[in-house]
Amino acid sequence: MTIHDTFAGAQYVSAILDLAEQHNLVLEIGSDFQHYGAILAEHRPEQTIGKPFDPALHSLNESNAFWILGWTQEGELIHTQAMRMFDLGGLTLSDYLAHNFRDFPPTGLDLDMERSTYRAGPGAGRIKGQVFYHGELWVKRDPRFRGTGLPGALARFAMATCVLRWSPDHIFGFMPEGLAYRGLMEREGYMHSDPGALTWHIKEKDTPLRGFMTYMSHEDLSFILKLPTSETLPALAA
Repeated sequence: MTIHDTFAGAQYVSAILDLAEQHNLVLEIGSDFQHYGAILAEHRPEQTIGKPFDPALHSLNESNAFWILGWTQEGELIHTQAMRMFDLGGLTLSDYLAHNFRDFPPTGLDLDMERSTYRAGPGAGRIKGQVFYHGELWVKRDPRFRGTGLPGALARFAMATCVLRWSPDHIFGFMPEGLAYRGLMEREGYMHSDPGALTWHIKEKDTPLRGFMTYMSHEDLSFILKLPTSETLPALAA
């Protein structure tokens, strides 16, 4: 990562912190996933920690993962997200997911894993090296934060933080089809997607849950961070 990328990334992070402060939101960053899980159990019991970030299943620490929590000034949890590293080396993400997509299930659903499928798109076939999975994205349904641009900005905050700490080759995540069609992918800053990547079948239901795979390359991330924040974070200009 160049000095210019580092400077642009730091400016981007600072701009989003300013936006959060405007909405009386305090952001907390850490890598202790035991602590993260305990916070969710207390403040978000309806949605437990996702399998990719479960410390009982994975060795996660400051060298390979981090989480972000968003709190109101009154101590109410209204936001979560997390990222973790996968060092694929020469293996493509499509090959990895062909055997491991069941390790990234949506939470809170009784899934039929035998019927659920992964369809590799062209993007996943090009992704190699050090990649970060972006998940746990949640913003509480609250009129104080709707229409503010804050949820998308917070996703970009995680991307910028990841770039500054690790300079990854790629970042990827999964998004429900309905949210992708409503433009959430663009609001979060993702420039690419593989539609129809995941099909999750729910037991005793006929209609499956379909998902996009979203992704960004190192070059994409560098481009986004260098754009004026008034263009990529329009709420700041309001």
